[in-house]
Amino acid sequence: MDNFLDTGEHPEDQQTYVMFHGTSVEAAELIKKNGFILSRADISMLGAGVYVTRDIQKACEYPLGVSNSKRRVLKVRVDVGKVKIIDQQDHPMQKTWHTEHGYDTAWVPPGVDMVESNRQENCVYDPKRIKVMEVMKVNKKTMYV
Repeated sequence: MDNFLDTGEHPEDQQTYVMFHGTSVEAAELIKKNGFILSRADISMLGAGVYVTRDIQKACEYPLGVSNSKRRVLKVRVDVGKVKIIDQQDHPMQKTWHTEHGYDTAWVPPGVDMVESNRQENCVYDPKRIKVMEVMKVNKKTMYV
């Protein structure tokens, strides 16, 4: 059974939720074949991890600078493990939530001005916690699920 959580709801520890990851057609195929690769810690807002969202409309906007016809949204099942809320810029655990404190997922709630879109975001440290359920084309139907 799919476990959807509203974008503003706090994810509970040790639960599994449906989330979304926006990517290119080519990257979607690689992810299906080889799994996710961690983002680089030095250039990522929450450090190394796989960035996912419960906001499908946000996922449909990625990657930036790519036309909708070349975008895909991965519907994924995420075992969030132990979750840390990061709700402000320069949070003391913003990049150390996993490496120094043992959390599995960092969650940025919507409306806290951490990201330009002001929408919620999750960073999952271990890609093995994420399973691809479906690869979706980005179109009007997808954007308003």
